[in-house]
Amino acid sequence: MVAAQALGGIGSRVSWPLTKVKDELSVPPLTSEARLARSAAQGHKESFARLVDEHKRAVYGLCLRLVGDPEEARDASQEAFARAYAALDAFDLAQPFAPWILRIARNHCLDLLRRRIPSRARLELDADPGDGPAVEIADPAAQQGDQALERAQQRAALEEAVSSLPANYREVVHLFHVEQLSYKEIAATLGVPMGTVMTWLHRARSKLRQSLEAKEARP
Repeated sequence: MVAAQALGGIGSRVSWPLTKVKDELSVPPLTSEARLARSAAQGHKESFARLVDEHKRAVYGLCLRLVGDPEEARDASQEAFARAYAALDAFDLAQPFAPWILRIARNHCLDLLRRRIPSRARLELDADPGDGPAVEIADPAAQQGDQALERAQQRAALEEAVSSLPANYREVVHLFHVEQLSYKEIAATLGVPMGTVMTWLHRARSKLRQSLEAKEARP
């Protein structure tokens, strides 16, 4: 009986560590960015500075695409990072950091744009402009759209074509072709379904092809 009690004691001593190890193995490890975000949320400003260094180009690029003015885009980028720092406790460490900070930057830029324009013209900032409800569709012309982008020989012509797109189309083109985010990451950034992202990108490519082809056809 003493032996049985001893064995029971050993079993009770080893069962908890084994359970703990099993639980730890079931939790995916944090990414390097998640560890930086957690450290920054704990007050380590150098950790947040590293996050800023990694994402400042993407944030500035999106802000510039939205507001159009370099100086205003720099101010918007700084404000976006300030808001992100204040909201670090709300960041989900299991999610990628890029869509989260880009969404903060986007929302701030849209707020700036809404102050510029009359209420009757604000629909373009948040919705598909007059093409009906966005639905998830296959994109058989995606490769053609990519080829049309690659065929553009002059960056100025392409920039002009992109700038003429509605705001939501400009965003998806920038996030997909410049920042190289996935459909899922773009959807998280813009706060719309992934099918909507696919639809907007498909339509944006179509409009870009038409614009570039029309420009090439001019004498």
